[in-house]
Amino acid sequence: MESVYLMWPGLPADPRVIELIAAHARRVVYLSADVPDLAEGEEPVIYHQEIERLIRRTGLRWTFVRAIDFATNTLAWADQVRAGVVSMPYGRPRGPSSTSATSPTWPCTCSPPPGTTAPATSSPAPSGHARRPGEDHRRGRRPRRPLDELPAETARERLTAAWGDPAFVDARLRAWKSFVDTPERVTDTVERLLGRPARTFRTWARDHADDFR
Repeated sequence: MESVYLMWPGLPADPRVIELIAAHARRVVYLSADVPDLAEGEEPVIYHQEIERLIRRTGLRWTFVRAIDFATNTLAWADQVRAGVVSMPYGRPRGPSSTSATSPTWPCTCSPPPGTTAPATSSPAPSGHARRPGEDHRRGRRPRRPLDELPAETARERLTAAWGDPAFVDARLRAWKSFVDTPERVTDTVERLLGRPARTFRTWARDHADDFR
């Protein structure tokens, strides 16, 4: 096997998976997140950092695609949008949203050399979390109350029950809280690598309006 494209499902990192890949492939492309590199001996704060470290130690050729966010994650709100209100914590920040269609998938002709970290990928303009439910539904039935600010502790209980990983839930809550004051980065990585602008969240929402009706 020449290459493996690795996506981790939000579970604790399992070194055995990385060892299995290393035993059968020459290169791994890992869909990571916008996380900083760890110093030697530094403890990871999110599983992406731990997986990146495990991959580096295998001796495989590797590329890390550090995506900032995915518009398709918004589909998790579809039932709430249809009900007329979206409940979420820290719902007032502004930040970009990339889509699975615009985040580069390697290997391709524009691939960075193996053993490198791809710059973070995002849409070309910010799209605040609080605006997204309204944009999702812009061409359907508008919610009576687009956003209901959910207390963090309530969100932690619900997400832990749904995802089953308290550490991952805490990491996501910390990230969402940070976006209240510090928006997610907007980058031009997609355009530089693919030669065309990334799609905006509004374009994605228009194309997927039926998913929220």
